[in-house]
Amino acid sequence: MASIFSDKSLQPNDQMLLEVLGKSKKYWDEIKQSLNDKYGELTEEWKFYGQKIGWTLKLLKKKRNLFFFTPYDKYFKISFVFGEKAVAVIEKSDLPENLISELVNARKYVEGRGLAIEVKTQKEVQIIQKLVAIKIDN
Repeated sequence: MASIFSDKSLQPNDQMLLEVLGKSKKYWDEIKQSLNDKYGELTEEWKFYGQKIGWTLKLLKKKRNLFFFTPYDKYFKISFVFGEKAVAVIEKSDLPENLISELVNARKYVEGRGLAIEVKTQKEVQIIQKLVAIKIDN
C-alpha cells in the first residue's frame, strides 16, 4: 500500500504529518525522541520511491539504516530489515509471538528478512523501541 504522500513534487514536512497522522503523530514523536535520547542524533532522509510506494522516511544511525517510516491516514507503518543475527535474538525475545512468527517466516533476501508494523497504539511504540535496540546491538 502506498504512502498517503504520493506527490513527488511535495516532500512531507512536520505540519503535513500532523494533519495526516492525527493522534498517532504523538507516537511517531515519541519514537523519534526516545531513539534520539538513547542513541544520539539520528538522520532522517525522505525518499520518493515511485507512485506505487510514495514518500517514505529512512531513519539512520550514522550510515546504518534503522527502519523505514511510511505515513498513512491516521496511522503509520515502520518497516525493518533484520540480518540473521538479529532474527535469532528476536526469536528468543519476549516480543509478541505473531510478530516473531511473521519475521521468521518472512522471505529471506540478501539484506535480511523484512518486518512491517502498523503503529496505532502505545503498545506498538514499545515494540518498535525493542526492535531498534536489537537492530543496533546486532
